[in-house]
Amino acid sequence: MGFAFRWLGCVAIVFLAGCAATETPNASAGAAASAGPAADIGEVETATSTRLDRPRIVALGDSLTAGLGLSQDQAYPRLLQDRLDATGLNFEVVNAGVSGDTSAGGLSRLDWALEGDVRILIVALGGNDGLRGLPPEELGRNLATIIEIAQDRGVRVILAGMEAPPNFGAAYTAGFRSVYVDLAERFDVRLIPFLLEGVAGDPDLNQSDGIHPTEAGATVIADTLWAVLRPLAEESAKVIVEPRASPGS
Repeated sequence: MGFAFRWLGCVAIVFLAGCAATETPNASAGAAASAGPAADIGEVETATSTRLDRPRIVALGDSLTAGLGLSQDQAYPRLLQDRLDATGLNFEVVNAGVSGDTSAGGLSRLDWALEGDVRILIVALGGNDGLRGLPPEELGRNLATIIEIAQDRGVRVILAGMEAPPNFGAAYTAGFRSVYVDLAERFDVRLIPFLLEGVAGDPDLNQSDGIHPTEAGATVIADTLWAVLRPLAEESAKVIVEPRASPGS
């Protein structure tokens, strides 16, 4: 976790410096539904599916999901799409990442994100909650509501955890981390403890801001997610392609 702690320290410094300036994100359909001002660096970047005939996998997140500083082809949702296509799994990945989004912002635009035939939801939120020092209990409530709504619609959930910066103290950091573990157990969802595992703190895998991954870093994130996503996608694909039994058979 040495890399992670160095990354978190860098995040805290960048965030505190950024608070001195006013940031106005670009408007978009996803951003208009997002609550609160942008907390991390950059503009809103979203990409939605144009092939709505396929069942969907939605990545709901912030700038790490949106691919800030990268082209849409380099962001991890597109890399997951490439892996699905190469494996013959017929899903459309939707990048529902909005830079600066908190868990409250993700919740506020969840209905938009779950439009269409969504089978799997990747929830990668919380980084900006931690940067703002928002209460872990608030993070937990928002993420729990997101998971509940998704599961009520029959959507499988992958929960990707984040780490809080150390400047708020050890108790806050521990409470923040436990939110993801507790929710995964409570709702029986797949958990990735730290979305940036293997990426955080590595200068070769991060852009100059020390926060957002490079193309190579996004590939590591995609690999981490793919290990969890692939079996879920394969299970869903079996359900999709299996013929229904005819009456009386």
